[in-house]
Amino acid sequence: MKQGWELKKLGEILSIERGGSPRPIEKYMTNSPDGINWIKISDATASDKYIYETKEKITKDGLHKTRVVNEGDFILSNSMSFGRPYIMKTTGCIHDGWLVLKQNGKKIFETEFLYYLLSSPFVFQQFNSKAAGSTVRNLNISLVSSVDVPIPPLPEQQRIVAILDEAFADIAKAKANAEQNLKNAKELFESYLQGVFENKGEGWEEKTLGEVLVKTETVDPTKKPNEEFTYLDVSSVNKETKEIENATVLLGKDAPSRARKLVKTNDVIFATVRPTHSRVALITEEYDEQVCSTGYFVLRAKEFLSNNLVYYFLLTYSFNKQMEKLQKGASYPAVTDSEVKGIYISFPKSLKVQQTIVQKLDALSTETKKLEAIYQQKINDLEELKKSVLQKAFAGELKMSELGFDGLKDDR
Repeated sequence: MKQGWELKKLGEILSIERGGSPRPIEKYMTNSPDGINWIKISDATASDKYIYETKEKITKDGLHKTRVVNEGDFILSNSMSFGRPYIMKTTGCIHDGWLVLKQNGKKIFETEFLYYLLSSPFVFQQFNSKAAGSTVRNLNISLVSSVDVPIPPLPEQQRIVAILDEAFADIAKAKANAEQNLKNAKELFESYLQGVFENKGEGWEEKTLGEVLVKTETVDPTKKPNEEFTYLDVSSVNKETKEIENATVLLGKDAPSRARKLVKTNDVIFATVRPTHSRVALITEEYDEQVCSTGYFVLRAKEFLSNNLVYYFLLTYSFNKQMEKLQKGASYPAVTDSEVKGIYISFPKSLKVQQTIVQKLDALSTETKKLEAIYQQKINDLEELKKSVLQKAFAGELKMSELGFDGLKDDR
C-alpha cells in the first residue's frame, strides 16, 4: 500500500443498506407530481453513470417498505448489471434490486473518486469472488461491507480523478472513432449488397423464392437411437458473423422434437424465429447430411440459381424489412416457411453472371470482416486499457506521463 494510504473495508466507512419494495406495488403507484421517485433497475442505462429521473413514482404511503436515497448517494445493482455503481442526481426510493452506499458525517471520499473505485477491477474482482458459487450471483450488505478499498488522502483522490477524467475522455474518443469505423464498414457492405439486387440490368428475372427452390427432406433421428448426428438449433448461427457455432453432437435417442430438417452442403438456412435477427448461414461440408431445427427454413435452389446468391439475398435490407412486416407474436415473433416462399427475388438468368456477382460479394465480405475484426479488437483493447488504468490508479501507480494516451487523441 502506498505511503499515506489506508486500506479499510467498505462497511467500516460507508453506510450500506438494501432497498425494499412496498407490496402490492400497484397500490402505491401514482401519476401525481407530488409522488416520490421510484428507482428501478430499468432507470439505469449502460452508457451513463448518473440517475437523473425515474419513469415511475410512488405515494408517501409506500415509504415504510422501501429505502430513501438522496442526491450524491451511490446505488449498486445487486443482480442485473452485477455490481454496477450509479451516482444519484435526484432523490427517491429504491426497490430491493439496489443497495445504497452513503457517506455519513466526515467526508472520506471525493464523489468521483468513489465512483471510479467502485467501477474498478480492484473492487469488482472482490465482488465476483465473494459472490461465486451461488446459482444467481447477488450482492448483499454483508458481502459489500467486506470488500477492501484503498483510501488516499483527499488531495491525492482529486489528483487521481483529474488524471482518470483526462485519460478516459481520450479513450472514449478513440472508442467512438473505432465504433463509427466499424459501423461504416458494415454499412458499406450492406449498401453494395442492396444495390446488387436493386440495380438489376438486362437478362434478369423475378420469381418468388417458392418458385426457385426445391423441396427439402425431413428426418427423425430417434429412429436410429444409437447413431450420432450433429444438431443445429436456432442459436447455432451467429447473427453477426453468419457462421455456424456451437453445434451439438447427439445420439438419435436424445434428439429434441424440433430436430427434424435434413441439411446438405450449400443449403442455406434461415431462422424463422425472430427473423429480424437475420440468423442466416450456408451449410458447409462439415454439416452435410446433418439435422437442423424446425425453427429454420432450409433453402435449396434449383439448377438455374446459385445457392450463394440466395444466401446473399437473405442478408439484404429489403428482405429483412419484409420479415419485420410479416413476423407475428410479441414475445416470440416468427414467420412461416410459406411466408418466406412468397418473397420475390431478382436474379440474372445467366449462371455465369450469378457466379461473377457472388465472387465480388465474397471478396467484399471477406475484406469487410477483416476490417470489422480490426475495429472490434481495437474496441476490446480500449476496454481492457480502461481496466488497466483503473487497476494502476488504486494500486497507487498512476502517472499520466506513463499512460501513453497521446496516440489516441488523433485516432480515426
